[in-house]
Amino acid sequence: MTFSTSRTGAAASPPVGREPAVKLGKTAAGPEFSALAQASILIVDDEPGMRNFLVRTLAPRCKLVDEAADTDQASRKLDSNRYDVVILDNIMPGKNGVDWLAEQRAVGFFADAILITAYADLDTAIQALRAGAADFVLKPFRSNQILNAVARCLDRVRLQRENYVLRYALRASSDRTFLRDNLIGQSAATLRVRETIARVARLPTSVLLTGESGTGKEVAARSIHSLSDRADKPFVPVNCAAIPPEMIEAELFGHIKGAFTGADSGREGLFLYAHGGTLFLDEIGELPLPMQSKLLRVLEDRRVRPVGSEREVPVDLRFIFATNAELQKEVEKGRFRADLFYRLNVMQIRLPLLKDRGDDVQELAAIFMSKLSVQLGMPPVPIDASVRAALASYDWPGNVRELRNLIERTLILGAFPDDFAGPRTNGQSAPADSLAELERRHILGVLKEVNGNREEAARRLGISRKTIDRKCALWDV
Repeated sequence: MTFSTSRTGAAASPPVGREPAVKLGKTAAGPEFSALAQASILIVDDEPGMRNFLVRTLAPRCKLVDEAADTDQASRKLDSNRYDVVILDNIMPGKNGVDWLAEQRAVGFFADAILITAYADLDTAIQALRAGAADFVLKPFRSNQILNAVARCLDRVRLQRENYVLRYALRASSDRTFLRDNLIGQSAATLRVRETIARVARLPTSVLLTGESGTGKEVAARSIHSLSDRADKPFVPVNCAAIPPEMIEAELFGHIKGAFTGADSGREGLFLYAHGGTLFLDEIGELPLPMQSKLLRVLEDRRVRPVGSEREVPVDLRFIFATNAELQKEVEKGRFRADLFYRLNVMQIRLPLLKDRGDDVQELAAIFMSKLSVQLGMPPVPIDASVRAALASYDWPGNVRELRNLIERTLILGAFPDDFAGPRTNGQSAPADSLAELERRHILGVLKEVNGNREEAARRLGISRKTIDRKCALWDV
């Protein structure tokens, strides 16, 4: 919590009439206030002169500035709008600002609050801190003081959200070197996907990405975001299968202090962190049924209710969903809500299998070799004719993810595994085996490397443990 105590221009009341208009225009151009351009501000003060001064100061710089003459009016505005910062007078008729702020925190208010008061003492500062005030500005103050306070709040919140989203993304996926922002390849299948993405990216329509694991659904989602008008806003990826069912509501919607055991403080959820940008819900077929109904309501109302909160919070989001399951079959089996499926299935883009992408595998292998060799600090391994033949003939059950893992393993070993590249005689590549035999030898080779650990083999190959079990049963291994 910070304290702005400068008494520049020390009149007993806000210098409404004496604040030079030219100074307001001059500070508007300052880059230090650029964060205000997209901000929504609520001013709560019973003095019309102070509200007028703050509106004149903030309105030319902010996206939205609302005002309330008392706490009751402010509460109603919070019920219907979402604000980034609330500027709150402490001494008001009926209820003071600190008490009202504490009440709002208890029912699901997460935005930063700046307390303004002419009566400052240690007790008030302590109460403001406990109530969750982010800043404390003493009256009288000049326009630059309140602008600096608002800018600090916005910058702090932005950094906190970016930090949380980045840490969440790192926890949710171990594959951080994947070429996440580019859909690589010139095959007909890849070009069709790229063309569809270009058509839908600038529209607000929700998108459902389907296809087997490892086909690049997150890559496609990031491409949609980067081509949309939200490209400079957050892109928040969420793996629904990676969050424990008992925690998924709090992770997505947030929670207030005391909402459940261990909730020592309130926190915005991933939906609110993605506000203004794109929320990518991967493995949507793994979402528990109770959460499916809540997600449906969010899609319809564009409002979320944090766990334990009495208030719904408006959100502005572009939704992208992904699944490797056949959702229509999941609906028939009763594991996925039909109404949610029809709500998601507005625009479906199916990502092709790597084996159906022709020469893309060669281009991807070369790019992975170049990128990963730099990351691992190891010399690239030449991709000779025998390896290219094996790349072209292999079935790639783990798709692009399996290819990436193969290249990383090759760099670590210093050569392509013999069971993948095939035997070599006098520098000539041997005729490629059947696809089934190549697949068998590759999977068994990886199992041998991990001493029979099927879970680890599945992770390295980018396929499911069930696929490993099924193949081993077929081969009587």
